[in-house]
Amino acid sequence: MALLRQGLPWYTGSDTEDTIYACLQVLFCNCQNLSPPPTGNIIGSGIFISPKGVLEHAGSVGFSLIVWVLGGGICALGSLCYAELGVTIPKSGGDYSYVTEIFGGLVGFLLLWSAVWIMYPTTLAVIALTFSNYVLQPAFPNCLPPYIATRLLSTICILLLTWVNCSSVRWATRIQDFFTIGKLLALVLIIIVGMVQICKGHYDALEPQAAFEFIREPSVGQIALAFLQASFAFSGWNFLNYVTEEVVEPRRNLPRAIYISIPLVTLVYTLTNIAYFSSMTPEELLASNAVAVTFGEKLLGMFSWVMPISVALSTFGGINGYLFTSSRLCFSGAREGHLPYLLAMIHLKSCTPIPALLVCCTATIVILCIGETHNLINYVSFINYLSYGVTIAGLLYYRWKKPKLVRPIKVNLLIPISYLVFWAVLLGFSLYSEPVVCGMGLVIMLTGVPIYFIGVQWEDKPRWIYMRVTYLGQKLCYVVFPQNDPSETEPLTEKSDL
Repeated sequence: MALLRQGLPWYTGSDTEDTIYACLQVLFCNCQNLSPPPTGNIIGSGIFISPKGVLEHAGSVGFSLIVWVLGGGICALGSLCYAELGVTIPKSGGDYSYVTEIFGGLVGFLLLWSAVWIMYPTTLAVIALTFSNYVLQPAFPNCLPPYIATRLLSTICILLLTWVNCSSVRWATRIQDFFTIGKLLALVLIIIVGMVQICKGHYDALEPQAAFEFIREPSVGQIALAFLQASFAFSGWNFLNYVTEEVVEPRRNLPRAIYISIPLVTLVYTLTNIAYFSSMTPEELLASNAVAVTFGEKLLGMFSWVMPISVALSTFGGINGYLFTSSRLCFSGAREGHLPYLLAMIHLKSCTPIPALLVCCTATIVILCIGETHNLINYVSFINYLSYGVTIAGLLYYRWKKPKLVRPIKVNLLIPISYLVFWAVLLGFSLYSEPVVCGMGLVIMLTGVPIYFIGVQWEDKPRWIYMRVTYLGQKLCYVVFPQNDPSETEPLTEKSDL
């Protein structure tokens, strides 16, 4: 990505241009560990998924818009904390690396375990289901697309993109760059058409009296679930620290980029929801299975086909990006000895982590078959927030444990404390409102405890089965260990800490 910056025709190295470059990285090209291509971003396909869930739990148009604005503010607090961690602990792996460094191997393993088996596969499943719903909705205008059809199309999409990522890193990167256009086209079109509608006087649902007319009285637990739904659209803010190696003078420019980018994302998401309500009543939005398609059918007339195509492009690119990222996290965990070493191997010719990609693909397809979109969002958002809170609590603990450590970025203590207060309230009431959905994720995370002691801590365990499986996997996938850079393979913790 440094080459990208050097290749920009307008880039001369000024402070303003450094900040602009950092903002572009934050919004559209966050780079991940191990490989430089852009894989994730904040402005993502979640905005086409979450509005229905936010409105359903918030209970009114006005309160749902407040949730979107406050959700952006919470992300800003969290991203500032992650910026400090990113420059203080400059190791690949993100949350996993920071938690392992601060709290030791067990806590880091649990976060890795939940990411590999819950967070990434569930997010992939949600985006894949959204892709299939938007593709199929025009063919079923008066009813929901068949269950089997959505699952089958989602599975085909996951398998296709897994094959692409297994074949070539360059192909995966080019797909990501190309399909970003669909996402931007859909959002720009929705906002412009919505603002035109408002200028024409179509804003009945947005007038204060109507906006705060509750469809149902929301409880504190339902409000917490509304924040969980919104957080799915904002997911990606915790990747902001990955740009620190590419940003000139991160101490100055990274906070600037956060102050500019997060409010911009919040504005875009809020305007998108306002645009929806310029043409749809709350009841119509809740009844829609593909909100952007319904919006296009009501306002775009003969050009309504643009909307499902644009959203399908966006979600297709989102699946590709998350596949790339999740496979690299498996790769990183295996390289540190917390996952089977087979997952740290790459194809002999294409240099792609095929075993890690196959694990991500398999876990996603399993979740596709057992979950419904909005329940899956609550499920993954709860575990995401749990991980965020543990990581930011680690920042406070690290301040106490190593007070003299050099910190190029050092946020005010009120920022992590405020985030953790919100975090505790949100998770507590979410667990109270959806004990089965949220509790299931917590249970799956805790199943990693015996796995850690058996798989990582137990050094004298029989290895012949493990070695046979690894050997068979190498032969089937044609993979080998990559050539290691000593600076990248240094263990996250000492042996005694594991």
